[in-house]
Amino acid sequence: MKKLIALMLAAGLGIGWFAAVQAKLPAAPPKSDAEKAAEADKAAAAKAKEAELNAKYQDKAVANFKKNKGIVEPKAAKASAASTSGKK
Repeated sequence: MKKLIALMLAAGLGIGWFAAVQAKLPAAPPKSDAEKAAEADKAAAAKAKEAELNAKYQDKAVANFKKNKGIVEPKAAKASAASTSGKK
């Protein structure tokens, strides 16, 4: 008797699982023009913000590179070249 109940329970769970996997959700309602415009504006704002942050961090990386790697600015390069050639 217990085996029969366990078998029926397992069969019921299997059928329920199969039905849940095969079920299809209803299609989403179509978006209105206002919703599409709002979504496009939101995407454009996010893209502009991302571009601004990208430029900011690129500038920060360049400044950090110049500071830590000893990159000489063009004015300083001319002055140092003139001072080293005079020492010969």
